[in-house]
Amino acid sequence: MTVRWESVVVDCRDPRAQAAWWGETLGWPVVYDEEDEAGIAPPFAAEHARDTPPIERWPEMTFVPVPDGKTIKNRLHIDLAPGIDDSQEAEVAALVARGARLADVGQGDDVTWVVLEDPEGNEFCVLSPRV
Repeated sequence: MTVRWESVVVDCRDPRAQAAWWGETLGWPVVYDEEDEAGIAPPFAAEHARDTPPIERWPEMTFVPVPDGKTIKNRLHIDLAPGIDDSQEAEVAALVARGARLADVGQGDDVTWVVLEDPEGNEFCVLSPRV
């Protein structure tokens, strides 16, 4: 038996707002927006779904409502990486301008990544530029 990675599920207070924020961040469209959840997926996902074997499909991000706010550091987080010719500093500045906040999770000053929080406090990292 083989399973595939279908989705990263993010607990949040406002699924629509989180889906919109992460969708803009990743350049992914909102692919569903229901009363109890919203989701985003890579822009090519729907176009190539029929031609791509299920095990090779990209996971979506699904945002579901929870009544309480975030209280502790995430045990799982997302890493974002600028392109090889792009600037980590510029990407971080753009994310902060859109509502992200710098976060200190004990990473120290000697790391090559920047830890941020999304508008609801979920930590994620912006790595150094990558291919």
